Amino acid sequence: MDMIITSFEYLISLDVHLNELILYFGDLIYLVLFSIIFCETGLVITSFLPGDSLLFIVGALSSGGTLNIVLVIVVLIVASILGDTSNYFIGKYLGPKIFRKDKVMFFNKKHIIRAHKFYEKYGGKTVILARFLPVIRTFAPFAAGMGVMPYKKFVGFSAIGSVSWVLFFTLSGFFFGNIPYVKDNFIFVLVAIGSFSIISVIIVYLKNHKWKTN
Repeated sequence: MDMIITSFEYLISLDVHLNELILYFGDLIYLVLFSIIFCETGLVITSFLPGDSLLFIVGALSSGGTLNIVLVIVVLIVASILGDTSNYFIGKYLGPKIFRKDKVMFFNKKHIIRAHKFYEKYGGKTVILARFLPVIRTFAPFAAGMGVMPYKKFVGFSAIGSVSWVLFFTLSGFFFGNIPYVKDNFIFVLVAIGSFSIISVIIVYLKNHKWKTN
């Protein structure tokens, strides 16, 4: 049991242990990063994996020459788009089944319903904005797959959102991550990124709550 808890804690703090992973996997680290972002984006049950903070740290390490920034950006954008696509088709297949049941393992029906309403209200913009909202970025493609948007239209918005998300956080880390003040206070930078994510989720929740009461 302790081993399971330790493994879970390691998974949710992969961004902190990234240097260890690079030393262990070598050039295969790009495949590892691809897998992390793909799962964080494409599988509802792994939405706990790091996203924003991981991209920032990857950018900072690229600035120091540990990783190739161009390869990193390409790999993560592809992982993000394919993750969205995977989630879209999972939603297309499982969505109708979930709505026929009150309780489904690993899925919170209320969250899915709220994501669905959020999607109906904002349409394609949701796919783009969801990239910057932890948890929401996992449920939005799933909701899209339940029939709100045709895939050809969805994947276009997904590409825009994925490119914007990856470029914003990796290049922020690349240009600012190795500034002495930022480097010396890196933990506070991660807290700031986490706070931004939490505040974003709170704003979305309040909007959902408002729609629910209207």
